[in-house]
Amino acid sequence: MPDGANAILVRRRRREQPAGPRTTRVTLGSRPLAVLAAVFALAQLILVRPVLGLGWDEIVYVSQVTSHHPAAFFSAPRSRGVSLLVAPVASWSSSVPLLRVYLALLSGLALYLALRSWRGLFPTRVLVVGGALFASLWLTLFYGPQAMPNYWVAIGALISVGCFLRARAGRSARAVLWGLAAGAALMAWMRPTDAVYVAVPLLVLALARRHWHILLVLAAGLAAGAVPWVIEAYAGHGGLGERLAEASRIQGGLGWQIAVDDQLRSLGGRALCRPCTGPMPNPLVTLWWFALPVLAGLGLVVAGRARRLGRTLVPLACATTAALPYLFMIGYAAPRFLQPAYALLAIPVADALWHLVRRPGGAWRPVAATLVALCLAGHLAAQLAVLHGAVSRNTESRRDWGRTADALHRLGVRPPCLLTGHEAIPIGYYTGCSSGATSGNNENITVAGILRTADRLPVAHLAPAGGAPPRYARSWPVHRISDLDVRVAPGP
Repeated sequence: MPDGANAILVRRRRREQPAGPRTTRVTLGSRPLAVLAAVFALAQLILVRPVLGLGWDEIVYVSQVTSHHPAAFFSAPRSRGVSLLVAPVASWSSSVPLLRVYLALLSGLALYLALRSWRGLFPTRVLVVGGALFASLWLTLFYGPQAMPNYWVAIGALISVGCFLRARAGRSARAVLWGLAAGAALMAWMRPTDAVYVAVPLLVLALARRHWHILLVLAAGLAAGAVPWVIEAYAGHGGLGERLAEASRIQGGLGWQIAVDDQLRSLGGRALCRPCTGPMPNPLVTLWWFALPVLAGLGLVVAGRARRLGRTLVPLACATTAALPYLFMIGYAAPRFLQPAYALLAIPVADALWHLVRRPGGAWRPVAATLVALCLAGHLAAQLAVLHGAVSRNTESRRDWGRTADALHRLGVRPPCLLTGHEAIPIGYYTGCSSGATSGNNENITVAGILRTADRLPVAHLAPAGGAPPRYARSWPVHRISDLDVRVAPGP
């Protein structure tokens, strides 16, 4: 009997022994990703700074959930995902620095989770470099702490594609399937149309290979994230087709339109390039954009030689479908539109860079490693220079809105109030007023409605200096505030 008891203990110890080293390897493999995510969050707080005021689109999203400002008009292309993302802070506090810190920390955590979903598909060193390439882009650092949807679509794309590849390989099936559903839901929650473009290759591949459980989970995740947008389409836009048509009209009409040059111009630090005129940025700023497809192609060759073509080809296919509408179907550009494509390309590109600097046996290639390091250092310097310019310009423009709001307060335009005309949405938010437009993409009120409001509340119309006012405001006293003509309706 004692021998039997000892034998049981020995067998139990043997079963338990491998768990220790494996747990250690998992922990050590995750630590570099956690460090990268922490550096990314800290860099946002230092380089972008929490004092940056809210931008136009941010104001639309944040105002939907805050009780401190009237809700701005919510147009057809927008989705409620960002509003719900900021609700834990914006619903009870009007502090912009607090919101920035919250979003910076959340974006760092999200990057860590997204890269972890790729563990086992690529070595940790590839994931760290890929994450660093994406995180060090000026547009990633700039939009990480902002209430905008594109970074979160990129995170959802990384999670979805990583979990899809792991599910196909049969690794940790239940947890991975939950991750696939969550990533798809996050994308659709933020921008349903972008989610569809990213997911097309995954849906086609799952259908072609008859991975029915993966197909069902992916479709369920997309549907779950898109449900609020679809419900709102029927509740406020006359149906799904009508909302899609209205969204297309607001975006200038979707169709064959080459916006490649517009995207290049936007890389110089322009948040929105509409209309996209002016000279191209310095070639040092755009060089990485041309190197990206070359390095992605090299990553595909490396994967083919290593007999792991699928795990590289799938993210490249998803990056391509995510980028196509913003390169060839829309008449303007914003650098943030391509964030999902950049995130998906980063991992194959990192794989290619490691192939360039190390031999198959693991030894370094000194010359190649030096050249790659110098190129990456120059690329980082260019990104930080563009980021500095973008932060400075946006900080000053948002301070201008605040100064205009202070001047309006001195003219007696105080909450509750209504602003119409030029930049009424952002200036209205800073003033504490509602905003109204009788035409255009943000049309939400009639002339009669404006006049009725003026009988009860302070109302002002904003126009560029020297601009012609609308008929209803021509008789209102005019005041010059900076480069604006402000016409204030006679008091009720």
